[in-house]
Amino acid sequence: MMNSLHGFMPSLPLTTMNCSNEPEISPPTGVVSTGSPRHKKARALKSSSRRPAKALCSECGLCDTYYIHYVKDACAFLNQQFVPLETKSHGRTRDLNNWDDVYFGVHQEMMAARKHHPIPGAQWTGIVSSIAIAMLNQNLVEGVVCVQNTKEDRFQPRPIIARTADEVLAARVNKPTLSPNLSVLEEIEQSGLKRLLVIGVGCQIQALRAVEDQLGLEQLYILGTPCVDNVTRAGLQTFLDTTSRSPQTVVHYEFMQDFKVHFKHEDGSEETVPFFGLKTNQLKDIFAPSCMTCFDYVNGLADLVVGYMGAPFGWQWMVVRNDRGRSMVELVKDELDFQPVTSQGDRHGAVQQSIPAYDQGVTLPMWVARLIGIVIEKIGPKGLEYARFSIDSHFTRNFLYTQRHYPEKLAQHIPAFAQRIIQQYQLPH
Repeated sequence: MMNSLHGFMPSLPLTTMNCSNEPEISPPTGVVSTGSPRHKKARALKSSSRRPAKALCSECGLCDTYYIHYVKDACAFLNQQFVPLETKSHGRTRDLNNWDDVYFGVHQEMMAARKHHPIPGAQWTGIVSSIAIAMLNQNLVEGVVCVQNTKEDRFQPRPIIARTADEVLAARVNKPTLSPNLSVLEEIEQSGLKRLLVIGVGCQIQALRAVEDQLGLEQLYILGTPCVDNVTRAGLQTFLDTTSRSPQTVVHYEFMQDFKVHFKHEDGSEETVPFFGLKTNQLKDIFAPSCMTCFDYVNGLADLVVGYMGAPFGWQWMVVRNDRGRSMVELVKDELDFQPVTSQGDRHGAVQQSIPAYDQGVTLPMWVARLIGIVIEKIGPKGLEYARFSIDSHFTRNFLYTQRHYPEKLAQHIPAFAQRIIQQYQLPH
């Protein structure tokens, strides 16, 4: 259900997406009811290929609906607004004197978890699917926005509103490509649904939070996943072709805490490739510019976040941000094993060394990459320190990308918590 590469890759631009001129629509101010003249005007807009964010469009799906009327306020790449949206969603914003807040966002608790009995075919043990199914079965929600795949392609995302457990289960396993999850917003309003769970990544969730008051919902729950380095479907194929021994049989994969990419194949076999052995000279152009300018790796506006990067290998990292998130965990707590999050090692030297490697697109011989991987796995950062390593690496890279390609956006676009993280490192000019 998560669409992300979670990569360890160079910072160079993707070919600009097909985006036309910004529509001449005035942005909304304040809360707008679904019966207001402004909302009716938005409703009259037809879906089109308009992308006001142009090359920075993350294809979240908002602009495929009449909610494009709200895009100037809602789009994370036109109007970054972490502080007001965090306050609205969680009752407070991040404490910049608290490093856990700075890195991981507003939260009540973090823990590692895994299911006693994993769901067959799930990418992990199936915590996200289990929460969604429990919420449907207990009638807490009437639908779940999640991402299935098309019949033709297991990696091509198809957002749906799931109404049954079977429909939720059909959405298990990551779709590591740009996914228009919010393209179902019109269907939500038209369906008359009042209680909804949405599963999504940071850029989708910021846009959703910004238009939340326009949806006419009585209750909205958001289950987020961490996300970094998404690609188009063509970009994904390039990654698979250059990295896996059998790209046509890959069922799912993930960049893991042991500094390896783990591929699962149709026959059940697993394949690992060290991060440092990736053919970055062939992969330098596959990432979306939106991902190269994103600073919401940990999905700070979700009620609950389920990922992997802050947990031990084989466990899931869970971040409870507010009471809604806590209630979601309570639904499945008897199905889970828990352990506290831990932290080990020092990321700073590795991050500082990674900055020029990103810049130069360094590609190492595989034997060297495997050797480095063995050493790093033994002495490198683990647990929350691995999560900080990954965040630092991507934030420094993305700052440089934004500075070079969109210097006019630096002041407004990079949130204060990201600036604190970036300031720990020496960056090239």
